[in-house]
Amino acid sequence: MISIIIPVYNELRYLPKLIEKVLLVKWPNELGVEIIVVDDGSNDGSVEWLKKNSQQFGLLTFFHEKNRGKGAALKTGFFHACGEVVVVQDSDLEYDPNELINVTMPIISKQTKVCYGSRHLKKGWTQNDFLKKQRGYLFAYLGGRFITYFCNFLYGSNLTDEPTCYKAFERKFLQTISLISEGFELEPELTAKILKRTSILEVPIHYYPRSYEDGKKINWKDGVSALWKLLKYRFVD
Repeated sequence: MISIIIPVYNELRYLPKLIEKVLLVKWPNELGVEIIVVDDGSNDGSVEWLKKNSQQFGLLTFFHEKNRGKGAALKTGFFHACGEVVVVQDSDLEYDPNELINVTMPIISKQTKVCYGSRHLKKGWTQNDFLKKQRGYLFAYLGGRFITYFCNFLYGSNLTDEPTCYKAFERKFLQTISLISEGFELEPELTAKILKRTSILEVPIHYYPRSYEDGKKINWKDGVSALWKLLKYRFVD
């Protein structure tokens, strides 16, 4: 079975469409799927929408009384996941749910214990294309690239897209990793602790970035925190 973890914080604008797209993914017949949605203290109507529609759509829903951070939402989802493979799907539609299959299949086929979807491996994809899609968000692009290079320098890895949100794990392996962070910095913490144990396979994915006006939440402070976490967990567990 596949466990899809969807962290939500004030995403009512995108949430119904995202759930529709996830439900339409055509998985191989032998695979069961559970969709775990964790609301992290939303105040825009996301909670009410989930409570009204969870049963209809077959969602497993969990609610934080107050906003604690994406990392806290992911940890709640990880704790409740029952699938052999666990994959993260953000609720903002920057990533196409149809590509969940591409990110999880290498784990299902026992090629790897961890697989990331890379925005920089898509055939025909160039840096100029990425920057155009970023609509002028040069800092976000350069910041992500620098974080990836820094990660590779510290851990001897060959990643192309460490900050990607498409991350999939063998659940038994994921359960061996103790996670501390509560915010966006949970993701570099995960990467660091994984790379100290095993390698990470990457597969190409598409990316449809939204603007800060549309609700993009990550900022330069999160980038600095990511660098610190990568450095910190290189030397401590």
